[in-house]
Amino acid sequence: MDIRLQEDYQKKIHAPFTDSLTGLFTHGFFQVSLDRELKRSRRYGWPFTIGLIDIDFFSAYNKRLGHLQGDRMLKELAGLVLQKIRRVDLAARYSGDVFTVIFINSDAPSAREAAERIRQSVEKAYGGAITISVGLSSFPHDASNGESLIHKAQEALYQAKISGKNQVYFFKEEKMPTDDQRSRVLVVDDDPGNLKLLEALLFPLNYEVIKVSNGEDALSTLNKIDVDLILLDILMPNMDGYEVCRRVKGNETTRLIPVLMITTLDDIESKVRGIEAGAQDFITKPPNKLELLARVKSLIKLKRLNSNLTSIENVLISMANAVESKDPYTKGHILRVSTLAVALGKGKGLSMADIEALRLGGILHDIGKIGIPQEILGKTTPLTPDEWKIMKTHADKSYMISLPLKKTLGSALDAIRYHHERLDGSGYPVGLKGDEIPTVARIMAVVDFYDGLLTDRPYRKRMIHKEALAILRQDAREGKLDKEIVDDLLEMVE
Repeated sequence: MDIRLQEDYQKKIHAPFTDSLTGLFTHGFFQVSLDRELKRSRRYGWPFTIGLIDIDFFSAYNKRLGHLQGDRMLKELAGLVLQKIRRVDLAARYSGDVFTVIFINSDAPSAREAAERIRQSVEKAYGGAITISVGLSSFPHDASNGESLIHKAQEALYQAKISGKNQVYFFKEEKMPTDDQRSRVLVVDDDPGNLKLLEALLFPLNYEVIKVSNGEDALSTLNKIDVDLILLDILMPNMDGYEVCRRVKGNETTRLIPVLMITTLDDIESKVRGIEAGAQDFITKPPNKLELLARVKSLIKLKRLNSNLTSIENVLISMANAVESKDPYTKGHILRVSTLAVALGKGKGLSMADIEALRLGGILHDIGKIGIPQEILGKTTPLTPDEWKIMKTHADKSYMISLPLKKTLGSALDAIRYHHERLDGSGYPVGLKGDEIPTVARIMAVVDFYDGLLTDRPYRKRMIHKEALAILRQDAREGKLDKEIVDDLLEMVE
């Protein structure tokens, strides 16, 4: 570091240029150094990068262990930062628990590499109990002056924070959406001043902002207009934000819209109530501009991802209906299986996730028949061993077709793949036995078999109800089907 710069600083400011606790340079000296690097970069064309380093959950750590331990940790972390940067780089204490580094003559890739070394050293030193998040921005690529450079490093830091912490993020300029790509944000607040403030923050970034002043108008708007995000006040007359959120999440057509609650309430109980109502995130009034915009961007990306997954799911369901329409003998089969499986799941007190898995599994369990030749599907005489071998591949085919939606379908994939497995190991495609077969697959096996017995097939007429029930009981006695599930079904249909 330039000794002359340090001496000049002390003479002009009459204050130390290093922080007494951490040993890093002070915020003021960082600003002077930043101005110098800007001049040097403009003169010689050298790039440089600044990094803002924030300690994750520092306030909670400080509160739990005390300020003395907090100060000790700040000093230790400052030492780790100094160990991982070059002698020409400058590290300073930017604010309370935020450090900053000027990576001299460093472009984006080299600065990211250095920041990642710092992050990893902190994680290793504390075994993951203490972590840091880092936001980076470069001159001249990201900004034309120091103020803008710091601002963009702060944006990158917020992005690192809301993306899970313990991460390094580089500022990335997002393209302004065109009018037909504009995201639509519904702002709900009974205070006109808050509505104007949020609109003023969002509108310059080309968001379409719809403002309403109460919960009833919010729900009415959602019935008429598709939105990408809801910014929701909690404390409103008549219908508070919790109730609005519950109704949004309870409606099939609006449940995927992210809800960001903006409120003066910052206690744990209020946040727990919001989470129980279905809110994705919280931000305290008055909102910090950078934090708000970072969270808005993140949640809108989440909405688009969920919308894409829902579109893929709808394509698969359309494919399943198309497969069924090829075979007049199975018309209505997937709807009946799905409905009955859901009813059994609810009767057994399964989780909402498993009940949804039964709904989707019932719809998609035979989608693999799209890969089975029509001459086998429609054959009016018993299948040959080779034909039967081909027919049995439909369970695995159904699974593979549905697999790209693994995160969305969850245990529905078990119901899809294993709906022809039997407890005694005589089923297919794997030959699972007993407890190896998941509960959702056991339910699907019983319901699919039951509906198949009552359906006309190319090679036989449907059975009367009494005959079908007798076969179900027999298979349960022989240990092929789950007796408890069969008994539950019989109780429903007899």
